[in-house]
Amino acid sequence: MIELGVNIDHVATVRQARRTYEPDPVWAAVEAHLGGADGITVHLREDRRHIQDEDVRRLRELTHIKLNLEMAPTPEMVEIARRIRPEMAMLVPEGRQEITTEGGLDIVAQESKLRETVARLADAGIVVSVFIDADLRQVEAAKRIGAAVCEVHTGPYAHAFHSQGRDPESPAVVKELEALRKAGEAIRDLGMRFNAGHALNYFNVEPVAQLPGVRELHIGHAIVSRAVFVGMREAVREMKALIVAASTLQRRS
Repeated sequence: MIELGVNIDHVATVRQARRTYEPDPVWAAVEAHLGGADGITVHLREDRRHIQDEDVRRLRELTHIKLNLEMAPTPEMVEIARRIRPEMAMLVPEGRQEITTEGGLDIVAQESKLRETVARLADAGIVVSVFIDADLRQVEAAKRIGAAVCEVHTGPYAHAFHSQGRDPESPAVVKELEALRKAGEAIRDLGMRFNAGHALNYFNVEPVAQLPGVRELHIGHAIVSRAVFVGMREAVREMKALIVAASTLQRRS
């Protein structure tokens, strides 16, 4: 069954706007779990713009749900992950000026460094994921460095979906979905797990949930935005229902 990982970074974004103690990301994680989330994702950025080290420690200690730690492949972050021991660590590119992650990790350009990073994380019993564009060269490089999971960047698809009037049959959207499908097929053929995420929302998630073999979707901003109006538990419940229904339809077709 397809799983939903909920990114709660932007709960911390609201808190950090006032540098106070609320809203609490741990409370958000519990509510997401009660709404049907299968995992919680947080990105501990080098500039600590939203999630803080103490948030990660408390999430690991106080929640009973799979934790996915997004992180830049730096020595500092590797040591934090080895100490906290999330179930999964996802290596992502990171830029200080970006608002959010703007593209996939270029594994081809830094294989040697990333192979060492993956080995140190795996040695601590952590499943290692890499966030990559739907590029077959990057999929093959992910296998070479020892990654167990590839999360394919769905941002280009989401942009096409929005710019084409939410028409899943428009040529631009079909092209991006086909790129995701081919990447997913290559990932699975090489024995890795196929996950997907970035810029997915309540309108565009279903075609991605229908991709063959996709195991997890990681979604944050849309769910936190919806939670402002209906609460985190209900926002997660609605998203989980959409992706389960879509994946079930795909299996039957």
